[in-house]
Amino acid sequence: MRRRQFIRGVGAGSLALGAAGGGLETAQAKSGHRWRMATTWPRNFPGLGTGANQLAALIGAMSGGRVQVKVYGAGELVPAAEVFAAVGRGAVEMGHGCAFYWPGKGAAVPFFSSIPFGMTAAEVNAWLYHGGGQALWDEAYAPFGLVPAAAGNTGVNMGGWFNKEICSAADLSGLKLGLSGLGGEVLARAGGIPIKLPPDAMLTALQSGVIDGAEWVGPYADLALGLYAAAKYYYYPGWHEPGTVVEALINKQALDALPADLRAIVLNACKVANQDMLAEFTARNPAALNTVVTKHQVELRCFPDDVIRTLHTHANEVIAGLAQQDAFAAKVHASYKKYLTQAKAWSDISAFAYLRARDQA
Repeated sequence: MRRRQFIRGVGAGSLALGAAGGGLETAQAKSGHRWRMATTWPRNFPGLGTGANQLAALIGAMSGGRVQVKVYGAGELVPAAEVFAAVGRGAVEMGHGCAFYWPGKGAAVPFFSSIPFGMTAAEVNAWLYHGGGQALWDEAYAPFGLVPAAAGNTGVNMGGWFNKEICSAADLSGLKLGLSGLGGEVLARAGGIPIKLPPDAMLTALQSGVIDGAEWVGPYADLALGLYAAAKYYYYPGWHEPGTVVEALINKQALDALPADLRAIVLNACKVANQDMLAEFTARNPAALNTVVTKHQVELRCFPDDVIRTLHTHANEVIAGLAQQDAFAAKVHASYKKYLTQAKAWSDISAFAYLRARDQA
């Protein structure tokens, strides 16, 4: 009898403890961790701004509301160019942008965004997750108090919008193009004039003749920006951005302050967002391209072979120059180059060979 009374007592105590624990978990979910995310994109901009929203929603859902992230568009809390610094100093807990927006943070940093004639989205993800790239990225951002994570990819970009035809490499001379990052440096070596512009200024600059052309992303994002209204020719391929990594910047102190399960949730939410953004761009680009060509009567053009060869030559020079700036940049370049060589050998007999075979069917 005493044994049965003891068991009933333990059972009642366990139920009470469970109820108390449930109440505690509910209270934690209500109070939780409230973070802010500053982005480099206009609020709700298709693909990119909405990608930041998706990441914030994922963190909230996966954590059961224990981590809630409020998203701010470019300029709402800090200017786009200051997102990196704002996250590093703890003014906000997260940021959303691309590594090539931070040219002053080290010669190695551009390798974690997109390299002209470099890796595709699938290849760069493989390098980051399984080829040592993430460890190098962590090392690059550690001095700034940041933890980086891939949180999206736009895939292969388009080559840009132009008001005149590009018939040969000679047409690059004096060409004023809205283009930033390493692609801009390559264009400059080819005789062009890269002009760094925020996306919302590109359309006006094209219409007024301040620039001769502009590059943003690809059909899905470009259609939203309205660039078809100011340029007749739409060129491909996007030699300068073959697989652009969109990054989440996380303040290290804020991340370390979370319990282990929430840290894992934040980082794994970035992986989910990374895959989802690439899938969205892949899904939306075909329909957007059709709209650009059929509805807006834009002429789709491929860059001539000699233009590609010229740009490729100068891209090799620019990338080699990065590697020569400091020992860490050389280390990252060596890792990137080694993995790219391996990836090309496989891609040539897998994806590339298959696509050629499919086209012949």
